[in-house]
Amino acid sequence: MSIKTKGLVHFTIPVTDLDRSEKFYSENLSFKTVRRNQHMVFMRSGKDLFVLTHSETPINPNNGEKTDIHTAFMVDGTEYKEALDFLKSKGIKILHDEERRKGTFHGYSAYFHDPDRNVIEIIHLQNDPLSDAGN
Repeated sequence: MSIKTKGLVHFTIPVTDLDRSEKFYSENLSFKTVRRNQHMVFMRSGKDLFVLTHSETPINPNNGEKTDIHTAFMVDGTEYKEALDFLKSKGIKILHDEERRKGTFHGYSAYFHDPDRNVIEIIHLQNDPLSDAGN
């Protein structure tokens, strides 16, 4: 027997400064604050929730400009190029920009750092990875 989960409720992104991070995610990615306390900020992306949680330990999930450990958010294809231009206009360096046709997720994706060096990916997803899972 194993535990049968039904889905994802939320995930956590560690941050060192709640105010700075809430501002970054709301102003640059249009995420909405749902609730906040002294230790965490619950944010909404579409119908999904994530939590910015204050971390007392150093945050360095990837060395240099590597992007292996990251959090991915979907964007519409019509907004993908505009999103890249917007990030660049804000001085946010794009670490990697690619068109992916192999693997689980197909589409256009770009990676960048948040203020704590967490890697964020935006992706214009062009396939349904759940329906393609057996292929």
